[in-house]
Amino acid sequence: MSTVVVPDWQAPPHVRVFCTTRAGGVSSPPYDSMNLGLHVNDAIDDVRENRRLLVEQNALPAEPLWLRQIHGTRVAPSNTDDHEADGAFTDRANDVLAVMTADCLPVVLTDAEGSRIAVAHAGWRGLADGVLESAVATFTDRDELFAWLGPAIGPQAFEVGSEVREQFLDRRADLGNAFKPGISSGKYLADIYELARIELHALGHVTCSGGSWCTYSDAQRFHSYRRDGARSGRMATVAWLESSNN
Repeated sequence: MSTVVVPDWQAPPHVRVFCTTRAGGVSSPPYDSMNLGLHVNDAIDDVRENRRLLVEQNALPAEPLWLRQIHGTRVAPSNTDDHEADGAFTDRANDVLAVMTADCLPVVLTDAEGSRIAVAHAGWRGLADGVLESAVATFTDRDELFAWLGPAIGPQAFEVGSEVREQFLDRRADLGNAFKPGISSGKYLADIYELARIELHALGHVTCSGGSWCTYSDAQRFHSYRRDGARSGRMATVAWLESSNN
């Protein structure tokens, strides 16, 4: 099993992106083995070793900027002192950005020249409140953007209540196209990938790639909070602009 998922997209080659899987680390079950979350009751030393291995095994130019994610909409600059955010952006080479997920959707954005990147942690709350709008707003020239939608819960596994659907309908009516009736009465199956695509296309000329995984159903490759509960590990989606000197 590959230890990372690499996007197949049209971004310039110096825009470097990958998402970790649950392989390649040292954490013991049920966090086995590459858990990068310090907040999930895994052994702290194991998580720190996993973070060290992340840098070493993938030849990262720097330690990632680890955010304190709160399902909000703030997208912070890479040189921030306030790490409470659900996204980050940079136009500086070798600043490594990261968001952690375990069913929520990681999104990476860049422009046609690869002059800037942004990453966003897009769970349903963040999507409904506008985290992708905040991420797109970090680009001054929005004539052409590329987005990669990393591994998240698939549309056949993400059942939500009618109140969740209503929050998206309150944001924009066409977001209702991402919902289908669920198995239970009053429940809906939400396509988090389609919610992101609709939102991004409404924000400008954005070419979307990815969006074909299901973290919930693929237990061998991915952590999943909905499947494993509070003892689920976390993957990281990592992005940086490679220096011309590298």
